[in-house]
Amino acid sequence: MDPITIGLWTTAGMLVLVVLGMRVAFAAGLAGFVGLVWLRWNGFDYNPERFWKSLEISVKIAGQVPHSKVSANALSLIPTFILIGYLAYYAGLTRALFEAAKRWIAWVPGGLAVSTVFATAGFAAVSGASVATAAVFSRIAIPEMLKIGYNKRFAAGVVAAGGTLASLIPPSAILVIYAIIVEQDVGKLLLAGFIPGAFSAFVYATLIITIALVFKSVGPPVRGFTWGQRFAALPPALPIVAVVVIIIFFVYNPFGDAWGTPTEGGAIGAFIVFLMALYRGMRWTELKSALLETAKLTVMIFTIIWGVLIYVRFLGFAELPAAFSDWITSLEMSPMLILVCILLAYAVLGMFMDAIGMLLLTLPVVYPAVMALNGGEGVSAADSAFGMSGEMCAIWFGILVVKMAEFCLITPPIGLNCFVVAGVRPDLSVQDVFRGVMPFFIADAITIALLVTFPIIVLWLPGLA
Repeated sequence: MDPITIGLWTTAGMLVLVVLGMRVAFAAGLAGFVGLVWLRWNGFDYNPERFWKSLEISVKIAGQVPHSKVSANALSLIPTFILIGYLAYYAGLTRALFEAAKRWIAWVPGGLAVSTVFATAGFAAVSGASVATAAVFSRIAIPEMLKIGYNKRFAAGVVAAGGTLASLIPPSAILVIYAIIVEQDVGKLLLAGFIPGAFSAFVYATLIITIALVFKSVGPPVRGFTWGQRFAALPPALPIVAVVVIIIFFVYNPFGDAWGTPTEGGAIGAFIVFLMALYRGMRWTELKSALLETAKLTVMIFTIIWGVLIYVRFLGFAELPAAFSDWITSLEMSPMLILVCILLAYAVLGMFMDAIGMLLLTLPVVYPAVMALNGGEGVSAADSAFGMSGEMCAIWFGILVVKMAEFCLITPPIGLNCFVVAGVRPDLSVQDVFRGVMPFFIADAITIALLVTFPIIVLWLPGLA
């Protein structure tokens, strides 16, 4: 049997395990290990006496993968970014941010929901985890919306959808994972997420205002705040802005050479927020909770990475990525149409897999194919299919797939943010939350279409860098 056939059968088996409910980390790790044994034994012509040798070699390969990859410096960004978010919450910075957004924006139709979206975007700028953002604002924003008569499903949908912005707005754990998998510059990818993330927030806000104008009972505006009250709400929220500015200047210093790496910038950001939390009176119990929540989420992400990287190593031996690239480039279709089909496939996959697992499993095969469609890693903009160099294509595609990962965080039946909101709010069922996020599918579809049509939205900032 040829290696590609073994790769296809093993991949099919892994997908069956995922659909049956096995965690992506364990399904991928098991499939990758079985595939390595199968490949090696196939090379020995299935000699029964060489099976144990095949098993020994596969154990060594699988055992080396987690340490060799997870020890990468770039991955240390993930726990620091997550820690920033939890410390900001326990320091009270999140509530201050929401209060400022409410006083300045809540007067528009659907104003409290719009305020929630922009507050989640602001919190996303200091937190790399969508799950953490959804959990935090479920406690802060939903009670406020219910208090003035918002439909509970709509309120839950706003928070679940707003939480996805943390996947795109730096610091973003998923962008870091993408950069490591495809071996691209982490700093430029994080920089590329700013404008698309802000753009997504504005599209959400426009959708909410439109719904509130059409259905008057959905989101009544909140008025009565004086200019003095509005300006008084700004100073408590400024620390979050300060942290974002410090990280940006440290990593992307626009006036000269960078002062440090994104990893060092994340560590400095976490330390600054820690000092702010102490200044605001954070107790040992709250610090312990922040550290434990950070550890839990980090371990979950790293476990997925460990398992999937074993599967990725198997894919390399099976030569499946190269075969898929050759097949994609041989299709008699326009490269842009093929790209759209790939994005639609991600939308379907997201119904059955979590965002991080989906990207880790697919990128080793899909990324080389997309780069081949554009003309290769080293292609110039003039000779490319998408009108951009290989480096810019990698950044553009990264933002597109991360945006698709955002979309998957709210799609049934696996949408993780919806489960988080329902878990925090006992008065809401998961079905309520899924119904509440349905209008935001339209907003995400519009955003993705515009990012595909106008790549400059993604590439302008990294182009300056």
